[in-house]
Amino acid sequence: MDKLFAKFANATAKATGSPVAFLLCVAAVVIWAVSGPVFKFSETWQLVINTGTTIVTFLMVFLIQNTQNRDGVALQTKLDELIRASDAMDEFMGIEKLTDKELEALHARCQRDAERSAKIAARATAERTARQAPKSKPARSNQKAKRPAPPRSGAKAKRS
Repeated sequence: MDKLFAKFANATAKATGSPVAFLLCVAAVVIWAVSGPVFKFSETWQLVINTGTTIVTFLMVFLIQNTQNRDGVALQTKLDELIRASDAMDEFMGIEKLTDKELEALHARCQRDAERSAKIAARATAERTARQAPKSKPARSNQKAKRPAPPRSGAKAKRS
């Protein structure tokens, strides 16, 4: 029964979400509106469109909800598998079942962790930049720099 309904819901959602379905609905409304003078805009004429749209809307709500529920479960399952297979914290698996207050607390903790990580990353970047900056030459003092002594050999070095 579940598989049959899921198949039906998917097929219906696909069909009703198509441009052709939209154009058919527009055509039905136009035909209904044009037929108004023929039926002298009677209560029965109005009841036809009201009843038809109410029935379609009522049924579509359930089909859309079913489709969204299945999509949500599939998405959560994929995310849980990614969490499980990675180095992420396993406590995030199944958090969609937490209360609003628990989710807010977890969100606040994640926000604090993200801010802390951003500060650490900024410090690391600043340190890396400082290490890679060309080192400036030390300032010269007022004293004259000593010239290196000429090599000591038996012969005097020629000066040019």
